[in-house]
Amino acid sequence: MTIIIIDDDKLVCSALKRIVEAEGVEVLAIGYSGEDALKLYELYHPDIILTDIRMGGMTGIESGKKILEKNPMAKIIFLTTFKDDEYIVKALAMGAKGYILKQDFESIAPALKAVNTGQNIFGDEIVSRLPKMLSKEKKGKEEFDLTEREYEVTELVAEGFSNKEIASKLYLSEGTVRNYISTILEKLYLRDRTQLAIFYYKHFV
Repeated sequence: MTIIIIDDDKLVCSALKRIVEAEGVEVLAIGYSGEDALKLYELYHPDIILTDIRMGGMTGIESGKKILEKNPMAKIIFLTTFKDDEYIVKALAMGAKGYILKQDFESIAPALKAVNTGQNIFGDEIVSRLPKMLSKEKKGKEEFDLTEREYEVTELVAEGFSNKEIASKLYLSEGTVRNYISTILEKLYLRDRTQLAIFYYKHFV
């Protein structure tokens, strides 16, 4: 697994490099700004970008968005000391694969390995706060042009059920469930299941 590390604190970068290399992770490069993140991603195309959020100049959120616009399959994990709900929501909504706190250093290497295998990783403290931070005034599904069945599928995706489990619950085939999810994502202009779950909690809970 290859990564690049982005943080405007050089001591933090050095510490992170030692931590992950001790777990067999290859650090291709280190950068100190959002601008560095853009340049280094294009130069190295690492498996994962491990980046701070709040930096001078371009933030990690801004650089992450630009990277994902050009490279939709890029995997970004945000690592920060800030537990600001606004940053967490933005990180999730933009398609980040993980958001963990710097002080939870023991989880950094496992999080990298999990994301590299296709999982999304968000610290337990952050996950426990998601419903509250995303909840807004409940809106009707009709406002988003969702049918009753599409709403049911959306709700089950948000609750963490797999396509197979949704198919079983709704007496549908897995192929039909996949088609429903594709249609829903297209209607709501979303990229993936994670964004759909966020959308559900943000607009319907």
